[in-house]
Amino acid sequence: MRRLTILVGFALLLLSSCSPRDFLNRRLAADLIASSDPFKAPQKFLLGTGVVSNTHYLSPERSVLQRHGWISSSTASCPSGVTPSPCWNIVLTPSGVDAVRSIISADDAQKSPIPIPAARRELVEVTGISKQGNAADVEFTWKWVPLNEIGEAICPTGVNFKSSVSFRQYDDGWRVMQDSPQPGQTLDGAFKNAVPAP
Repeated sequence: MRRLTILVGFALLLLSSCSPRDFLNRRLAADLIASSDPFKAPQKFLLGTGVVSNTHYLSPERSVLQRHGWISSSTASCPSGVTPSPCWNIVLTPSGVDAVRSIISADDAQKSPIPIPAARRELVEVTGISKQGNAADVEFTWKWVPLNEIGEAICPTGVNFKSSVSFRQYDDGWRVMQDSPQPGQTLDGAFKNAVPAP
């Protein structure tokens, strides 16, 4: 009986010295990705108004906003240095002003282009972990969730994206790589290189 008590005590001592962050599994990886600043940062759409080049005018987002009646445009003379022509004068319509005013701060309303928070990321699942020593690559799927009616109009909903990010084990446990001093992909890089998931 004494031997069993010693073994149980030794096992408890070992377990108490381990942190939940010491063992990289899918649940920990999902928690660390979802709680990271890059993952939580909202997707901002930059709404340019005033005279813009034909390249900006032909963007798919501008077309969507115009179809919803939030902006209107007319041809305009191109200012010096703005190419290619023709140029377009883009203005918010009264319904566009109402839509934008309800979702941006007064300070952001004075900026040009206007930064509009459109969507946030939602983690769907961690699909795989490949570990090598104190480094790991984690594959995961995520999707956009619109934050407002403008986000609903311009963000691809119903599409999951597949990304991969590097993790590294430190003395206090595993961490998502926020910058990349060695080969591997950061979380920002993972979002920039995301591809639609099958």
